[in-house]
Amino acid sequence: MSDRLLNVGIAGLGRMGRRHAEQLAWRTRGAQLVAACSPLEEERAWARGHLGAAALYDDFDALLRDPQVQAVAIVTPTTLHAAQTIAALEAGKHVFVEKPLALDVAGCERVVAAARAHPDRIVMVGFVRRFDPHYLEARALIDAGRIGRPFLIRSQTCDKNDPDGFFVRFAPTSGGIFMDCSVHDIDVARWMLGNPKAQRVFASGTIALHGGLADCGDVDNGLAIVEFEGGARAQFYASRTQAHGNDISTEVIGTAGSVGIGDGARRDRVQSRDAEGVHHRVLADFIERFDDAFGRELAAFVAACRGEAPLPLTLADATEATRIGVAITRSLHSGLVETV
Repeated sequence: MSDRLLNVGIAGLGRMGRRHAEQLAWRTRGAQLVAACSPLEEERAWARGHLGAAALYDDFDALLRDPQVQAVAIVTPTTLHAAQTIAALEAGKHVFVEKPLALDVAGCERVVAAARAHPDRIVMVGFVRRFDPHYLEARALIDAGRIGRPFLIRSQTCDKNDPDGFFVRFAPTSGGIFMDCSVHDIDVARWMLGNPKAQRVFASGTIALHGGLADCGDVDNGLAIVEFEGGARAQFYASRTQAHGNDISTEVIGTAGSVGIGDGARRDRVQSRDAEGVHHRVLADFIERFDDAFGRELAAFVAACRGEAPLPLTLADATEATRIGVAITRSLHSGLVETV
């Protein structure tokens, strides 16, 4: 372990990148943000006003050449994740990369090979739900045997409808609704079930509101079923069209009980009742829902880079999430049950 701060550079300053940048700049113990990179002047201008003395770059390779930078947080479009992770490893940097690791299994495997070639480098993929206190509590209950043997998971990632259709513009590079949204549910399912191997998947979906998604073969509401070795099953629902807010929840059913996380999209425990019904405030988006978990996630990455703690998840976990997500997307397009 070193007493020195870990010098981190960040690539990508969109909505998620800005959240991570502020966390690293002001709130992550053991780290300091020394550089930021974006090809967009608007994003670099934001960084000038919000990130203090961090060096700014418009080119990812220039960021990697900065001798101050010891670790890189990659929060760029998904299509760039694998290549940029490999480039950062080869430049001698630790890497935190947002999910998914890649849009195909081959890309994940290239990253795995690069990580093996640089065993002194830390590589971590941002599956933030593993750091959420409520998901951690549910996992602890499962590990303690409170619900018996878990065998079925129902999990959903449902975003509030965006009438401006940001995600429609994002869809050509997102990998589709299952790779962009359900990849979190896939990772949670494997984690809660003890990392079983997926065998078969089936998916179906529809466009309820956003017809522009048809141009790239995507949907705004999708359902998927995954069959795992040993008999466990998972059911996933992803939506871009919720009227009430961001609604993320998971239920794990076991032989002696069940545990649920996040039902109802509640912002807090205040509930009002009147002649029009029962009401509670709802979460606006996934950033509000997992604000604490995003901080814990980056803290875990920095701790691993500083030699203080092992990584809580592996590149193999990220590869399997992509493998299952790709198979689900293939099933959506083919209309057939697909093997994984």
